Amino acid sequence: MKAGPVLGVLAVIVALWYAGAVWLNAAWTYDQAARNGTVVTFGGLLADTMAQERPVLPPPHQVVAEVWKGMTAYNVTSKKSLVYHGYVTLVSTFSGFVLGTLLGILMAVGIVQSRTLELGMMPWAVISQTVPVVAIAPMIVVLSNSLGFGDHLGVSNALVSKTIIAAYLSYFPVLVGMVKGLRSPDQMQLDQLKTYNASEVQGFFKLRLPSSVPYLFTSLKVGIAASLVGAIVGELPTGAIEGLGARMLIGSQFGSPIIVWAALFAAAALAGVLILLVRALETVVVRRMGVRG
Repeated sequence: MKAGPVLGVLAVIVALWYAGAVWLNAAWTYDQAARNGTVVTFGGLLADTMAQERPVLPPPHQVVAEVWKGMTAYNVTSKKSLVYHGYVTLVSTFSGFVLGTLLGILMAVGIVQSRTLELGMMPWAVISQTVPVVAIAPMIVVLSNSLGFGDHLGVSNALVSKTIIAAYLSYFPVLVGMVKGLRSPDQMQLDQLKTYNASEVQGFFKLRLPSSVPYLFTSLKVGIAASLVGAIVGELPTGAIEGLGARMLIGSQFGSPIIVWAALFAAAALAGVLILLVRALETVVVRRMGVRG
């Protein structure tokens, strides 16, 4: 892949970001100049809007500096460390991703194997995705705390609720991808298996399942990102003080947009790493199975 177009788009985004920072942060600069009875020059405007303590829109270099500070300036066990908060979010992301993936695969197998299950489950699966996660997240948190799921499992109720929310967002892409993958073999291939007197179980493991692998991993890349979003959203209504979502909330409450943006970029970087890990796993599995995507 050519790096030129990608870098070109990135340069445009950064340039627009800097321009937006000057525009949105200028009001504070002019207000302070009016209070002090001074005149704002163009150079002074640029200098001030690039270095405000609480800017409306932090410029890129401030966000990068805050991310670097959050990753290197504190011990990884410190509540100020982005590494620590990223780990907390990663735990609930991974647990929700595993649960959502298993649920999506099981539902897909049932839907493909049974017309009754397809008619009964698929409409509800689609309807579930029309409900905003921010609307159901508080209800899941309340139910999880009331029923004490975490107490029975030996984990915190907050982790259980975040896992459920993450699984809620991640199962649907897996379900859709697996259904399409399991149904990808054409009729000629299915008829050929019948000529070999293969059973339904043999046809599933010898044809349908291998054919679904490329579709599964494509959906897993979407699912892992959706699971991360669910974990972050799940941290907001729990009143959590740990995790990237909690870090964003704390930055917003204390009027520090730089903290919010740093946590946001850390979450984006974490999502990129998780997708790359899924892609690496895909390469290994496809090579071992001899499947072509």
